[in-house]
Amino acid sequence: RHRHKEKWAATAPRIPSTRLALHHFDTNYSLHLGALWPSVRAGLLCEQKYGALLNNFAAADHVPEELELLNATDFVSEASQKAQQWQQGAAAGEAARGSQEGSEASPLLSASISSKIKCYTFPRGDIMRFRPARLDALGLLDYYLMDAASLLPVLALNVQPDDFVLDLCAAPGGKTLALLQTGFCGHLAANDVSVSRTKRLYQILHSYVPREVRDTVSVTSYDGRDWDQVKGGTFHKVLVDVPCTTDRHSAMEEDNNIFHKRRTKERQMLPMLQLELLMAGILAAKPGGEVVYSTCSLSPLQNECVVERALEVAEAQFNISVHVEDLSHFRTLFQDTFSFFSDCRLGELVLPHLTANFGPMYFCKLRRM
Repeated sequence: RHRHKEKWAATAPRIPSTRLALHHFDTNYSLHLGALWPSVRAGLLCEQKYGALLNNFAAADHVPEELELLNATDFVSEASQKAQQWQQGAAAGEAARGSQEGSEASPLLSASISSKIKCYTFPRGDIMRFRPARLDALGLLDYYLMDAASLLPVLALNVQPDDFVLDLCAAPGGKTLALLQTGFCGHLAANDVSVSRTKRLYQILHSYVPREVRDTVSVTSYDGRDWDQVKGGTFHKVLVDVPCTTDRHSAMEEDNNIFHKRRTKERQMLPMLQLELLMAGILAAKPGGEVVYSTCSLSPLQNECVVERALEVAEAQFNISVHVEDLSHFRTLFQDTFSFFSDCRLGELVLPHLTANFGPMYFCKLRRM
């Protein structure tokens, strides 16, 4: 009679982390995004769209032609051409008005897109997949598949020739690789606290980057929060791509899910960690240097709120004035490729959308005065 007594503790079904994540998102993002949330939710739960970041170091001249035959286009050069056309149009308009005000006419005139970065995407609504990357004659892979929205923080950083660049939370390495594709990094410091994730970063560098370029990169595994104690105030450009709730992963994958019951405390502490990392990034920048903060979350608590708090802390504790740079021109330049949220208080946010299923990707550019 007692042989089949159920052990409730062992057999009660565990609520999947993905379901906990979705419940959390439904509660919070339906308030934040309002009527947009159902379509964003659908995007999160469908297959993600990728871009192919061309490897400028590989002998792969045939790849652009191959991708264009498949109807893919380089969204970076398209935006670059758009910016040039607007600049010419604005300049012509100013000349016609006899205006001498210079670049005040449009934020686009100061918009600079690194034309060396090339990333191919399929058009809106086209859900074709890219073939896996292939080796060239030198043993380097011809392109890197990534969420194309992940390039926007790198483009926003606008690396200039011989800049000293810090990627504070660099692993697994997609943005680090994109920074190197600009061809402008005088020196790149790629740091990540996780030793296992740093291994993945090394793998990417070895698969895509020739030795002479790898030699300009220093890979470290410091806790990013302590970076200012290592090398404070030395970098022209700093990318702070922080750990976050990785909303798409959390909604879809049980593995390594931050909504797992055991990781509740870690998840609740994320905004604090993000603030500390952003502060370290600001302190690592030279006066006049630029910092881009980014997450792959839709949460304002991890996005705008962190930036706002960092501005306050920088002023109050370090007497550092930090200016938020306007990136609204990105929305106009890249609207053909990505779906942007138009109501961000600070920075820009790419929303997942069924016809353009990139993101989420939040990014905000700061200048240390």
